[in-house]
Amino acid sequence: MSSAKLLVTPIDVSFVLKDKVYDGLKQAILSMNVYAQPGETRLDERQLSEDFGVSRTPVREAITRLEQEGFVKVIPRRGAFVVRKTKKEILEMITVWAALESMAARLITESATDAEIASLRRMFATFDDDRVRAQIDEYSETNIEFHQAILNMSKCELLNQMAENLFAHMRWIRMRTIAEDDRASRSIIDHMHIIEALEQRDADLAERLVRAHTFGLASHVDMTAHYLD
Repeated sequence: MSSAKLLVTPIDVSFVLKDKVYDGLKQAILSMNVYAQPGETRLDERQLSEDFGVSRTPVREAITRLEQEGFVKVIPRRGAFVVRKTKKEILEMITVWAALESMAARLITESATDAEIASLRRMFATFDDDRVRAQIDEYSETNIEFHQAILNMSKCELLNQMAENLFAHMRWIRMRTIAEDDRASRSIIDHMHIIEALEQRDADLAERLVRAHTFGLASHVDMTAHYLD
């Protein structure tokens, strides 16, 4: 008795490889802090091909894709560099982020479950002032996860898509500034007030607090981020 034959399309190994190189390079860029140092970060195709263990062709194609997405800029006769925004551009991005995240907070009060909102509070359950200062890197990551969670919890796909292109630079600038001017201690207080407003389903208050929190970052960047000039 014969059995039906599966119709399997051959896998294009080169396509899979290109995607893996692209994913690996994008993740490497996202995991770094572009604004930690004043200079530009140059992408060396030859070194990257050696690091990935591939030819330079998929590396070059990954760089082209990342340039289209705004993470990389290619300068003729100079090479490829991870994009650094100017202070003006960063302040504009923060302003747009404030609009998106504050709307996300309003949506949370209308549609998120109590359990989902409670998960925000658990993020900071082990942090007090002493631990925030002693483990600033860990708190920095939690801070970023909090802002991601606010967007995701809105359950608005378009809002998340619009925020995606801003996220890398917002993450980098938050990583750079969280340890400055006692911002970490003040941010956790802001977060607790935001969570309380969400728990109370107070849409106006939650929206206002999230916007004020983000504009606080904008003010700090405007006054102190001379490395962006």
